[in-house]
Amino acid sequence: MRSTLLTLTAGFIALPALASAQTTAPASSAPTTAPATGTASAPGTTTAPQAAPAAPAAAPAPATPAATTTIVQALPSVPAHTTLVRLITAAKLDAQLGGPGPFTLFAPNDDAFARLPAGTLDTLLAPANVASLTTILKNHVVAGAITSDQLKAQIAAGGGTATLNTLSGQPLVATIDNGSILLTDAVGNKSYIDKPADLREANGVIHSTNGISLPKLG
Repeated sequence: MRSTLLTLTAGFIALPALASAQTTAPASSAPTTAPATGTASAPGTTTAPQAAPAAPAAAPAPATPAATTTIVQALPSVPAHTTLVRLITAAKLDAQLGGPGPFTLFAPNDDAFARLPAGTLDTLLAPANVASLTTILKNHVVAGAITSDQLKAQIAAGGGTATLNTLSGQPLVATIDNGSILLTDAVGNKSYIDKPADLREANGVIHSTNGISLPKLG
């Protein structure tokens, strides 16, 4: 048991440098501007301006129906998050994340877990390490439903940083990097909120991330 936990801890000590080197800000596309069009007038002539056609009345936007699924019910249908679903089930956190909440889940995608050292997932899934797995997963959950716009507002109000208290008892520090929300965990590991973000469920919000947020273990 002791050797297994030491192996687990050693794997996570090595992870921050690995994930930081491979976790990058999501690419953003530059806005495109339509070229201006018009008709040139002959020199010495004056062309009367033409009135723009009246814009049709905008139809009222349809109301967005309230979500009826919980975070844990919706997560299996979010692309590229099968590993997280498997870990949540193994840690028996599905009951909590299916409760009233509300919660904000920063959900690492499958690529984030694929960058873990070989054998780490098997170690996490061992029955003897359920407590460590639960702590790691809770390090991705914050009480309250926080959208990306709300989180950006918190960062601005905090002078460039916002500290989020996770259910693990350890913080995540949110900042803005090149227009994207960057999360830094207690061991210095970094991840970005990726797409999809702001998936609003009946008991909270899911944000996909491209890295794993680790707590201090042991």
